[in-house]
Amino acid sequence: MSKSAETRARILDCALDLFRERGFAETTMRDIATAAGVATGASYYYFRSKEEIVMAFYERASSEMAPLMAAVLERERKLEPCLRELIRAKLAYFEPNRKFFAALLGQAANLDSPLSPFGEATRQIREQDQAAFARALELTEVPKDLASHLPKLLWLYQMGLIFYWITDESAGHRRTMNVLDKSLRMVMRLMQLSALPLMKPARKMVIELIAAVEGRDEAA
Repeated sequence: MSKSAETRARILDCALDLFRERGFAETTMRDIATAAGVATGASYYYFRSKEEIVMAFYERASSEMAPLMAAVLERERKLEPCLRELIRAKLAYFEPNRKFFAALLGQAANLDSPLSPFGEATRQIREQDQAAFARALELTEVPKDLASHLPKLLWLYQMGLIFYWITDESAGHRRTMNVLDKSLRMVMRLMQLSALPLMKPARKMVIELIAAVEGRDEAA
């Protein structure tokens, strides 16, 4: 690793430590530079803002989780345990940063924020995550008209669990694990029911709803 890369990584690590200890809003770029042992001006050479630091964390997390997700997809041969282990692996990876994520909750609903998991700036990371769900879905047969939508729906389901996990103070996040198990059984049952021929009108309504949420039916 070059000296420049080492400095960048040190700034990122120090920033994450401060975000965990003090919170995102309370930490300044000067604080980060001091902790990393660099001049404040020099820190801006590597990261123009705290938001850019968080984006670097997102990208690092996506890269480091990729082999973890791949291992689950290679190991599990049934959809339900595969989905469960994909989500559990992510929660385990993110555990050291749970309080940091709690501080960022306000950014999630603001699509103009580069830190929102639903925004344009995080599209590539989001699509990589959805691709893992698409691979998991190869373990079962799904209705063709829903096939392209299910990875996104599973990603949204996962995000709901992550938001619940962030605020779960139970020992070992027992409540989150319980909610994961019970809700996943329901998700699997709904997927099974959706494949029935008589459910085709309901699937059409779901697809139309997705289009409305994404704004793709505005020209209709």
